[in-house]
Amino acid sequence: MRSLKTSLKTGAFAAVLAVGGLAVTVPVASAEVACNSDGECWRVHQRYSGYPANLGIQFYSDDWRKSHERDSHYRWMRDRDDDRGYYSRGEWHAFSR
Repeated sequence: MRSLKTSLKTGAFAAVLAVGGLAVTVPVASAEVACNSDGECWRVHQRYSGYPANLGIQFYSDDWRKSHERDSHYRWMRDRDDDRGYYSRGEWHAFSR
């Protein structure tokens, strides 16, 4: 009986370690920041192709946003649920699907 309890405890401990190991390897959802040359910035979940070249879209990390949120050069636009598009002169332009 004692060896059954020990085996069950060892098995439960191994299961907890395995689940914990999986949690560490799961990628964290990350966001980036896109800014156009006019200083309009918004969060994106991925970089799409199709941004007009004349907008000069640049991408930055989310940490970059935290350190530049109060810079007067940037205007933080509303983050979109569907970020397939871009801002230009304060207007959102969605990419066609």
